[in-house]
Amino acid sequence: MLTPARRTFLEHLFPGEAASFDEAVRYVHGSDASRLHGMPMGVVRPERLEQVVELLAWAQAERVPLIPRGRATGAAGAVVPTAGGLVVSTAGLRRIVSIDADDFTATVEPGVVTGELQKACAAQRRFYPPDPGSVNISTIGGNIATCAGGMRAVKYGVTREWVLGLTAVLPGGEVVRTGGRCHKDVAGLDLTRLFVGSEGTLGFITEAILKLAPLPEASASLMAGFSDMEALMAAARAVFAAGLLPSAMEFFDAPTLRAVGLTAPSVPWPEGTAAALLFRLDGSRAAVSAELAALASHLQAATFIESAADATAEEALWELRRLVSPALHKLGPDKHRDDVAVPRGAIARAVAAFHAIGERRGVIVVCFGHLGDGNIHTDVMFDAADPRQKSAADLAKDDILRTVLELGGTLTGEHGVGLAKLPYLSLQIGEAERALMLRVKAAFDPHGIMNPQKAYA
Repeated sequence: MLTPARRTFLEHLFPGEAASFDEAVRYVHGSDASRLHGMPMGVVRPERLEQVVELLAWAQAERVPLIPRGRATGAAGAVVPTAGGLVVSTAGLRRIVSIDADDFTATVEPGVVTGELQKACAAQRRFYPPDPGSVNISTIGGNIATCAGGMRAVKYGVTREWVLGLTAVLPGGEVVRTGGRCHKDVAGLDLTRLFVGSEGTLGFITEAILKLAPLPEASASLMAGFSDMEALMAAARAVFAAGLLPSAMEFFDAPTLRAVGLTAPSVPWPEGTAAALLFRLDGSRAAVSAELAALASHLQAATFIESAADATAEEALWELRRLVSPALHKLGPDKHRDDVAVPRGAIARAVAAFHAIGERRGVIVVCFGHLGDGNIHTDVMFDAADPRQKSAADLAKDDILRTVLELGGTLTGEHGVGLAKLPYLSLQIGEAERALMLRVKAAFDPHGIMNPQKAYA
């Protein structure tokens, strides 16, 4: 509850527009891309470490829940304030503190947009590889909170591989600094990796030291179509067997191609294409040229191949991938969105099983995503205004998640558990393991004020 004394404290700590208690502002800050909603008591935007320290000391004393929030692009409800509390926005913490080309590190505040950091690094011939689909709008802090993946994960890994150190404030106001600027460090427990993927449940991150790589000299992309998913999977196996490692390897099933075809001005695939692969290669110019030729030679079953070796042509191909999520609404006004992952060897079985579930339940199940690391985005399309469709879609989602676990997979590959997948978590994680997670949280957050009722609560 926001008492007059609490409001006075917050207005003093966050003067002017840095604190808001307006109903419309609170409402907007009560949701994310999951469309789940909760109403916070207020929204604050710290601009300095000292403000965060004072806020977390006060919040622990007052037992006020805090919900760290970036751009709210997450699809799992991780920033939905289910317990009321106070949304703490990173919008005022958006400085790129430094890019050290010699150390191959960047030091940034959590509100920095990932794409903006990548551009700043590229200007110094350096490269920050993680590239979630929301790269041009999501923030480094949000990416760290969910251990975001993205299309380049097959070659470069996910966010955890690129975070060297953190500065975070714990409930009570204690500042902790983990890791540092060294690319190798095995002193003590790896607290940095404990924060990465913790979904804001342990503390508030105020600064991150990120690892950088040399900027690749060149890149090229290639799209290939296939008559069915079996032919696509055979081609993917042949690519890996040949020793090729694309930086990105995306797949589209038939419903995905249909939706994009209804949305894009033009598409490269011919009529009858039932599945497609989209690759990106990067490295030296000579290596990329040789790998592009080798890649094409292993796609002999393709119904079409279109390659692109200049930035404009590459962008045209990757724009088709970025169109997928909005285009899917051509197949239905509503969707259940999941980001499951399975062992690479189980991808074909998983996609076939998901399509069969859709046919059995009478809804469209769409599969696309990061084939190279087994991360499948499944969308169950339906019309929520029709109770029968809504019920069928709910059952299909349940079937899909249970099938994933039967195949040795995980409920989430990159979006996190948040609020949306919490009801299913006990199907994957046992009581003993979950209890251990809660004991770890209690060591950081003894009164449970940091993003309560999320992730593993």
